[in-house]
Amino acid sequence: MLQVFQLVKSYKTQVAVNDLTFTIQPGEIVGLLGPNGAGKTTALRCIAGILRPTSGHILINGHDVVLDQSQAKAGLALVPEVPSLYELLTVEEHLKFVAMCFETLQLYESSKDELLRRYHLWDKRRDLVATLSKGMRQKLSVACALVHGANVMLFDEPIIGIDPEGVRELKQEMVRAKASGAAILISTHMLDTAEKLCDRVIILRKGQKIEEGTLEELRVRHGLAGMSLEDVFLRLTGDENAAAGLPHP
Repeated sequence: MLQVFQLVKSYKTQVAVNDLTFTIQPGEIVGLLGPNGAGKTTALRCIAGILRPTSGHILINGHDVVLDQSQAKAGLALVPEVPSLYELLTVEEHLKFVAMCFETLQLYESSKDELLRRYHLWDKRRDLVATLSKGMRQKLSVACALVHGANVMLFDEPIIGIDPEGVRELKQEMVRAKASGAAILISTHMLDTAEKLCDRVIILRKGQKIEEGTLEELRVRHGLAGMSLEDVFLRLTGDENAAAGLPHP
């Protein structure tokens, strides 16, 4: 389970995330949506323990990300928009290294072949990461996120740079993880993907949560019956012209 309580992250005079609170239950996929600069990536980095919150609390499986970082991160996986990988390791070595960091070598040995084949990395398993294409690096990043059996998963624009087959497989992986009881948070601009994949969404604007709920709940609350998630999102974030398909003035 992922719990975020009154999260604030500020930089000098700029507040990137302000008073963000939400919970993701096991077996749930939640979309984190917002225009550029809304605070999505900052929120994810705070949850992942990369950035230290200015205030507030983040719990992963009951463990505080700041106060009990090692226990919190044991159950966490992050797939960033731009993979940060060790280029002088082979694909196989990289997966093993991640497993060693999480002390899950036994799980790695039992799952590595299946993961390599599932993400079409088998033929690349002895290649250096430095030689991989952007799409293959993203696939390796996803495989690394799965190698230690995390049950809280964060995805930051996960399908950018992946071919259509890889996108389908990644979506299937998220559905499998959901079925196994994982709590999944996806930050994305792909609203059609979020509409099909997510159980509910959280919408940010200028660092603050302005809405949360299922698509149908958002439609009912704002009198937007029958609208797509894209149209609802554009109305709620203030871009009325874009929602109506009109040019900007």
